[in-house]
Amino acid sequence: MDGSATFPDVTLAILAGGQGTRLGGAAKGLLTVEGRTTLERLLALGSHFADVVLVANAPEPYARFGARTVADAVKGKGAPGGVHAALGAARTPWVFAVACDMPFVTEAAARVVLDARAEDVDAVCFEREGRCEPLLAAYRAGLVARWGEALAEDPSMRRVLLRFRTRTLPEAALRAVDPQLRALANVNTPEDLVRYGVTLPAR
Repeated sequence: MDGSATFPDVTLAILAGGQGTRLGGAAKGLLTVEGRTTLERLLALGSHFADVVLVANAPEPYARFGARTVADAVKGKGAPGGVHAALGAARTPWVFAVACDMPFVTEAAARVVLDARAEDVDAVCFEREGRCEPLLAAYRAGLVARWGEALAEDPSMRRVLLRFRTRTLPEAALRAVDPQLRALANVNTPEDLVRYGVTLPAR
């Protein structure tokens, strides 16, 4: 582990997510923003962390990046399954989870989350408009067994988080370092491509 990392006890977990069906089946990590793929932008953020893992059930599009890659241990569970895979793959006590279609995550945004950890907290995430934001969030890696048990219920992320000691942060805490909440932006639709200046990968 990299002792010089900003967050030496945290693994950055990048979740490759679904099939990008609303974007014509594009691999979301290959979407391009300001000349770099979203995955490249997030991997660059990895220099602040002790380790990086990419959770991808279809890793072939991302092989050229050389990231340590794992698949979901429990298939078909969406984001809860992806976080579970990250917890199981972590070599550190904590995991910071983001989605590969979130091109504007910054070290400052990660710090807001990670500084809110405490001995009596298992997970930290932002709450926006009454909903938790589970991908720009920190999770204690030791949750992996209980998290896996929760997957049997096919739960939403919110239901999983209710099982644990979850600290929710107001969006104002993020706005202090990210006034437009760009770190929470994800690219899911053609409208998002226009909104965030994102281009699809070449076929």
